Amino acid sequence: MGIEIITLLIVVSLLGLMALGIPLGITTLTVSLATAVLYFGERAGFFIVAANVSEVLHKYELIAVPFFVFMANVLERSGIANTLFDSMAIMGGRFRGSVAVQTCVVAVVLAAMSGIMGGEIVMLGLIALPQMLRLGYDRKLSIGIICAAGALATLIPPSVVLIVYGLAAQVSITKLFAASAVPGLILAILYIGYILVRVRANPDLAPIYDIPETGLPFHKRLKFLKGVILPGILIGSVLGVIYSGVATVTEAAAIGAVGAMVVAAIRKELTWTMTRDAMRQTVLTVGSIIWLVIGAVSLIGIYNRIGGGEFLRGVLTSLDIGPIWVIVVMMLIVMVLGTFLEWIAIIFITVPIFAPVVIDLGFDPVWFGVLFAMNIQIYYLSPPFGPACFFLKSVAPKDIELQEIFAAVLPFIALQAVGLFLVLVFPDLALWLPAMLD
Repeated sequence: MGIEIITLLIVVSLLGLMALGIPLGITTLTVSLATAVLYFGERAGFFIVAANVSEVLHKYELIAVPFFVFMANVLERSGIANTLFDSMAIMGGRFRGSVAVQTCVVAVVLAAMSGIMGGEIVMLGLIALPQMLRLGYDRKLSIGIICAAGALATLIPPSVVLIVYGLAAQVSITKLFAASAVPGLILAILYIGYILVRVRANPDLAPIYDIPETGLPFHKRLKFLKGVILPGILIGSVLGVIYSGVATVTEAAAIGAVGAMVVAAIRKELTWTMTRDAMRQTVLTVGSIIWLVIGAVSLIGIYNRIGGGEFLRGVLTSLDIGPIWVIVVMMLIVMVLGTFLEWIAIIFITVPIFAPVVIDLGFDPVWFGVLFAMNIQIYYLSPPFGPACFFLKSVAPKDIELQEIFAAVLPFIALQAVGLFLVLVFPDLALWLPAMLD
């Protein structure tokens, strides 16, 4: 049976099992075991699958994931997001759209502290959305900026998406972090620019945040910066030791986890109950991630052994188009897969095939990693399965329908596409900072 038919059967099997409601991790693991047994026999097939999974799970860098997830859970429960939002909103003063702009700024800071998208959107949905709705902000503008800014955690370091991509592509996670910082800030600037243009054209979209503190002279408002000090120290500690070369990403993640507990202790929020809840949520989150890793790694490992990787790489390299258009095709494939697969499965299924092609075409896999993460951001917002929209729906007022959320994120998806296009056309936007670290 030709590899083309095998590929088709694998895709049909995956879609069929997912249509039955079987979790993705179990689906990919089942298909990989079935393929391995059919090709290599029962004993050899199970051994090959176990060997593929064991190789990935033994990677030291993977330990960074539970550390960063734990850090995010501690910070979520320590109340630091509330204090940070209040401080930034007051520092913004009385200009139109200030609360929406400050929400975006806070999202960038939270992204740099956690790297976990879901928790950030939930926090912003609980803190910023009621505030903007209470002040009379346009509902769609408020919803859109929370989903889009919250999704920045997929790109701004220490992004878990980039850690997993680095493992799959076998490239430096430190360089990926450095490369993604500027594109992440570019997206944040695009969001802020969009807000300011919209509210200037239509002032009714965003009333002025009129509380006594915002009317104080700037030098008197500086005292409210104390709410930014602890997050600033934590971000500086984690990213500083990575970029300076003092510690690896995994060691920096451990520093961040301990630092988050120190922050909680300083705020008198470090209790046994809070720590237990943070650990429990970390186990649940990381457990679901690991099952997806096991399934995806076992499937792509078997597929590569039967010649599937070479087949797909041959298809991509034989396309009668320019090299940059091959990259565009890869991005389109990721977008399509994002309509029915989890991001971690997309990474482990596509990146081992895409990364060698990217290198053969003469492109930098670090640059491609940034493009990949930006594409995952689009997936997070895109209907009908955009996870960001469902995260916000879970904490939004009951009168906000999912269809309204999907409509609200459309302008921000367009801005994400603009950011992706800029990094695609101007690779140095991503690569100049990693070059400085060499």
